[in-house]
Amino acid sequence: MAQKPTACLALADGTIFYGIGFGATGETVAELCFNTAMTGYQEIMTDPSYAGQIVTFTFPHIGNTGVNPEDDETADPVAAGMVVKWDPTLASNWRATEELTAWLTKRNRIGMGGVDTRRLTRAIRQQGAPHVAMAHDPDGNFDIEALVRAARGFSGLEGLDLAKDVTCAQSYHWNEMRWAWPLGYRPQTDPKHKVVAIDYGAKQNILRCLASAGCDVTVLPATATAEDVLALNPDGVFLSNGPGDPAATGAYAVPMIKGVLDANLPVFGICLGHQMLALALGAKTIKMNHGHHGANHPVKDMETGKVEITSMNHGFTVDSQSLPAGVVETHVSLFDGSNCGIRMADRPVFSVQYHPEASPGPMDSYYLFERFAEAMRA
Repeated sequence: MAQKPTACLALADGTIFYGIGFGATGETVAELCFNTAMTGYQEIMTDPSYAGQIVTFTFPHIGNTGVNPEDDETADPVAAGMVVKWDPTLASNWRATEELTAWLTKRNRIGMGGVDTRRLTRAIRQQGAPHVAMAHDPDGNFDIEALVRAARGFSGLEGLDLAKDVTCAQSYHWNEMRWAWPLGYRPQTDPKHKVVAIDYGAKQNILRCLASAGCDVTVLPATATAEDVLALNPDGVFLSNGPGDPAATGAYAVPMIKGVLDANLPVFGICLGHQMLALALGAKTIKMNHGHHGANHPVKDMETGKVEITSMNHGFTVDSQSLPAGVVETHVSLFDGSNCGIRMADRPVFSVQYHPEASPGPMDSYYLFERFAEAMRA
């Protein structure tokens, strides 16, 4: 006898997907995106850039490495939920400390398996990232009309400032370096550069990469002003990744970035930080149809001709046609030609759209952290 569906995904256009629920019970509304990465589901679920989104995983084997506290990018999952092809497999990895299903339950995140993720992904690609409502009820009772109404009532990510929801509450110091066999995470004991990192939803591995590149890192909340930053007398300023619409966060971030640029400091931005730097320099950002989410995105360095395999997670992009004079496009996506990097022509101010700390290449993009350290040295 076929198992009764215990989870339901309702798209705003009225399309319904049924499946088997796992993790927490209840309902959630969000934008739906798909991620093509074959590994890193725990890092994806805890990446603050996924605030307001449910992630469809195109790779079917989710759960097979379990979860462990070392791989969290922030304290708790930020993505609203996950959709997978098969029910999570049992953990089989020496680093696992917990099963994915139990971890989701504890952290109040809904999962849904048994879904034709290929069909769902095609729908997202063709129609754009839809607004959805997802429900998990062990008894399989769903009010479909109410779920479709909830999906249609979701305001969407355009115009939404989510950085203030995921940023740190107060400033803190960071000195932990990247994971290395056999000792794991070690502290940076001989830093060379003072860096202020602005937390719009920073992944911890970015902070580790900064520490490994010789930086003594002070993290400030997203709403920090230029005066707050410059009072710490940094050698350089880092702008982190994060969720939501860059134009909305830019309302308070752009004045701060302009103040830092006036002080002539080296600046390095990643993802949302890249988009916000572009806004501060006079460019524009636009919402993408379905965004880039995966760990297999080829990006070309226009200045060296080198191609990097990168990790990406963004639903907005910098409009390269709007880049002003004096700002150089340094990287482009080989998938769709969209902008993936900029720099100021005459100063050590640069940023990239992708995630160099995520090691998909595996070390293709780490040079960016060294470039930032070199700029502060010079």
